[in-house]
Parts: sequence; structure tokens; C-alpha cells
Amino acid sequence: MKNILFRKPVLSWALYDWANSAFATTVMAGFFPVFYSALSSDLDAQDSQFWFNMTIAGSSILVAIAAPLLGAIADRVGSRKKFLVTFAMMGVLMVAGLAWVHAGMWWVGLLLYGLGTIGFSGANIFYDSMIVDVSGEDEFDIISAYGYAMGYIGGGLLFALNVAMVTKPELFGLADASAAVSASFLSVAIWWAVFTVPLLMGVKETPTEHQATASQAIREGLAQLINTIREVRELKVLLTFLVGYWLYIDAVNTVIKTAVFFGDRVLNLPQESLVTALLVTQFVAFPAALFFGWLGKKIGPRPAILIGLAVYIGALFYAWRWLDTGADFYKLAIAIGLVQGGVQSLSRSLYARLIPKSKTAEFFGFFNMVGKFAAIIGPLLMAMVPIVVAGADERDSILSLTLLFVIGGFLLWKVDVEAGMKAAQEMDHE
Repeated sequence: MKNILFRKPVLSWALYDWANSAFATTVMAGFFPVFYSALSSDLDAQDSQFWFNMTIAGSSILVAIAAPLLGAIADRVGSRKKFLVTFAMMGVLMVAGLAWVHAGMWWVGLLLYGLGTIGFSGANIFYDSMIVDVSGEDEFDIISAYGYAMGYIGGGLLFALNVAMVTKPELFGLADASAAVSASFLSVAIWWAVFTVPLLMGVKETPTEHQATASQAIREGLAQLINTIREVRELKVLLTFLVGYWLYIDAVNTVIKTAVFFGDRVLNLPQESLVTALLVTQFVAFPAALFFGWLGKKIGPRPAILIGLAVYIGALFYAWRWLDTGADFYKLAIAIGLVQGGVQSLSRSLYARLIPKSKTAEFFGFFNMVGKFAAIIGPLLMAMVPIVVAGADERDSILSLTLLFVIGGFLLWKVDVEAGMKAAQEMDHE
């Protein structure tokens, strides 16, 4: 295994996860929510939260709609590396631009953040597809996990440095915490750009036979998507799982993207405690995901995921009723970190059991598209609850996410894994 992980193409490919995870940790989950809260200080809490959640939902919708078409173009035109670097550099430039956004420019900050998120997610479509360029089919599992591990480590290391910069700016020659946040955004842009270079230099893209034009690729991509949807509808157990997964993973992603903003703007908790707690989550999630892998093997992935969803529901009620101090937020961060990676990884492994083995690439492309439609319903619910529910405030909005966890969990509970596996095998034989 050691020889596999240190092969130049494999390491070069995995380092892109190391590169772009800095955006996911420092910007997306960590500093931007707090940064935006300060930018929008002239807005009331309800309006500030509304526009923040609408930006998250809007960028997710755009990427989700474009994902299957971009994937088809990548496969048929044979320019995945060019598309990857185009979206990645878009993200790099947007996050660098955040360093020059100042108080009152909240709409500029949201625009740059939304475009940066599109760049981040768009590049990942092509990064994921390039695993076939660095490994054989029998190595997919280990190399895919290697990429995730590199992301946890790389994103966590830079985020730890950025937290130190913000909490002790004088040690880095910075005037104050505000200057440190701006410097952190620049560090993410540099980190992302520099560690993208190994992929560009060390990964040789597999030539595409019978390359298509962009218009042909779009038509073929739409045709393939329609065919996959038709096959998913025939697999009733798989369809039940996918609907449940779409709902509960939307809530999971919403928690990840809005937790710090909620703690800062709605609950007025100390910013230092919020970002430090997020760092704790980052490092708790990796070993906890490995534990959930063991738990899934012992009791099965479905009950293990349900345990994780129950923890999420408990955490939301805790945040709504009792979360009042920075110390409370630490407890919440640890609880979320214990189940976050497990719910994500076991959902993927359960899905793999329910699909035809002869069509894994096709069905996992659909699975990724469903995942990209996540973080849409949750932010919209949180944005609308204080507006449409009489007497509800911004703190009450977090309870709306329990609806997604409960309905998603109920559908998951209804999944008959054995029947789903049998149906997938029958489709294989057909």
C-alpha cells in the first residue's frame, strides 16, 4: 500500500485535496461566516441570515444543475485538467478578493464567496473524475480514501495556522484580528494555487477516444442522465434511500456551512471560541469516521447512520435550548465531529451495496449530483422560518433542520438492504 500512495501521479492527485480543503475549512466553515457577520453589521440579524443562507442555496443550485453537463463534457471532450484549473483559479481569485472587502460591503463579500464556492465545487467534479487517470479499478477505494485523508490533514493544518494568526496576530506582525482574517484569506488563495501545481505537472490525463464537440457532449450527458434516472426509478429500494439521503445530507451540509455564522450573529458567542471549536471538529472527524467504519462493519451501515442522525437531532435541540456560551459550542463541535464523517462515509458505502456492479460509474455520477443538490433546502428553511412562522426568531430557525433529519432518517429506516441488493443483482443479470 505504501508504494501505491507514494507513486508520483497518486500523490500529485491527492495533493489537490490537500490544496482545496483550505477553502472548505478556513473560508467556508470557519472565517467567512464571522467575517460576513461583521460586514453586515448594518443589517438586522434576520436580513443578514436571510442573504447568507440564500447565497449558499443559490451557489449549490447552480453547481448541481451544471454538474452532469460539466461531467459529460469532461468525459467526451477530454479536457478535464483544463476545466479543473479554470474553476480552481476562479475560486483562488475570489477568495483572494475577500482580503480587500471592508465593513459595509456585505453584498460584495457574498458575491465573492458565492463565486468562490462555485469554483471550489466545479473543480471537484473534474478532480473526482481524474482518479481513473492515477489508479486501476482495484485501487479506487484506497486512493479515494487517501485523497480524503490528505484533505483533512492539509485543510486542518492551514486552518490551525490561521486560527493562531487570528488569536495571536502580534506574533505574525499583524495589526489586529481583522488584518489576520484578511491575511488568512490570502494564505488560502496561495495554498490552493501552489498545491494545485503537482496535479497539473504530475498527472497525465488519459486520452479520450473519439472526442466529441461540446454540443455533442452536452446532448450525450443529458441522454445518459435521463437513462440513469429511469433505471433508478426501477430500483425502488435505491430510490427510497436516495430521497432519504438527499434530505439528511442537506441538513448535514447546512450545519457545516452555517454553524459558525449562527453562533456568532444569532447567539453572539465569542468569535475566538467559534473558530477554535471548528478546528476541534476538523481533527475529531477523521478518527471518528474510522470508528464509524468499524461500527458499520459490526452492526451494518444503515443502523450506524441512524445513530449518527439521532446525534445530529440531539445536537440541534441542544443548540436551540441550551447553547449560551463558548464552552457549550465546544461540546456541540465535538458531538458533530464524532458523527459527521461517519454519516458521509457510510452513506457512500451503503449506496455502493444498492447499485448494479456493472454500472458503478454511471450510478455514482448520479449519487454525486444528488449530493451537490444538498445544502439547498436547509438554508432556505432557516432563511424563511423567521419570516413565515408567527412568533419564530432566528434561533428557532435551527429547529427546521430536524425536519430533514427526521424524514430522511425515516426513509433510511424503511430501506430493505437485502431486497435492494437483490434488485441490483437482477438488473446486472438483465
